[in-house]
Amino acid sequence: MNIQHLGTLQQVEDFLHGSAAFEPLPAQAGERYRWIGETLTRFDYARLGKPEKGLLGACLMRWTGYSRQQLTRPIGRWRATGHLRWERRPVAGFPIRYTPADVRFLAEVDELHDTPSGAVVKKLCERAFECFGDTRYRRLARISVSHLYKLRQCQPYRAQRRGFDKTRPVNRPIGIRRKPDPQGRPGFIRIDTVHQGDQDGRKGLYHINAIDEVTQFEVVASVERISEQFLIPVLEELLAAFPFTLLGFHADNGSEYINRRVAALLEKLRIELTQSRSRHCNDNALAECKNGAVVRKFLGYVHIPQRFAGQVNAFNREHLNPYVNYHRPCYFAQTVTDAKGKQRKRYRYEDMRTPYEKLKSLPAAASYLKPGVSFPALDAHAYALSDHEAAKRLQNARTQLFETILGRRKAS
Repeated sequence: MNIQHLGTLQQVEDFLHGSAAFEPLPAQAGERYRWIGETLTRFDYARLGKPEKGLLGACLMRWTGYSRQQLTRPIGRWRATGHLRWERRPVAGFPIRYTPADVRFLAEVDELHDTPSGAVVKKLCERAFECFGDTRYRRLARISVSHLYKLRQCQPYRAQRRGFDKTRPVNRPIGIRRKPDPQGRPGFIRIDTVHQGDQDGRKGLYHINAIDEVTQFEVVASVERISEQFLIPVLEELLAAFPFTLLGFHADNGSEYINRRVAALLEKLRIELTQSRSRHCNDNALAECKNGAVVRKFLGYVHIPQRFAGQVNAFNREHLNPYVNYHRPCYFAQTVTDAKGKQRKRYRYEDMRTPYEKLKSLPAAASYLKPGVSFPALDAHAYALSDHEAAKRLQNARTQLFETILGRRKAS
């Protein structure tokens, strides 16, 4: 059915209930207005009853794509004049009250008086005009304080006078800004987020990498997104995976960790939340180092879609984390102080060991374990496989994981 040839209200009602197809109206507003006027005239809209007007108005909205509010004005114009025509009226805009010269005089006043408050500048302009007869400030003497601040933001003002502010540190009342001081005790973890690449505008999944500062015991978990809905459950699982009691939780200034939900979770577990200080890039250096040495080394840089977060997290839990903590040796630095008091880090071969061996070598190591966790049980898990066997299982599981990810990604 061609909507431009509807002749009765019954046909209009049939069309409205979806009983017929129709040809869409032209996209130009002028053609639509002309057709609306012809339709109102053909059906004698002014003589119709209220139900019939509502029926015709509903069809006009469907045919034109206009809302009810958009149709009110053309219908009212047709009823007043008997015809309807699209008229484009250019907007002249608001008259300019303050000229570029006024902006230049304002910049000169700010330059002379070191940018005082807006009220002080207005008073200075009043005194310049009323007390000293300087007619250049005639309009600025009557300016409002709020509009004076608007003139300071305009381009002519900024082109003449620029101000530079010192970088202000972000101040959040959550956490403590300081570097953790474990004093040889395990349980002070560093945490950071690693993003697994973008592709065609789609975000990849995220890895949460947590490392104990003293033992380098590491737990990696993966989430779809770093919003609270996905992060909090995985964060609880990650904290429970450490065999020793956690005392500190250090992160950079990312909002995924410095927020009230994470702070409440850590407060419940009696874990102190600290965050990196401004201009101290080494505060979270251990986590940054492990991001490249572990996460990027074993999971790479290729884009992994978010829907595979569960499979990647299972791989981390069953293969990657046990291998890194029980079978992969790490260097442990020794701090040496010379005669001048300068401290240097020394990485000796004799001090290389796995994170689990480092944990067992600590004085009174059993006292740091969580309730219900013992070294005999951990030994059974640590020495069930040799280092080579654990590495072989890790490589096979990683190959299967990426075959699944890449195969499904190409299929989709």
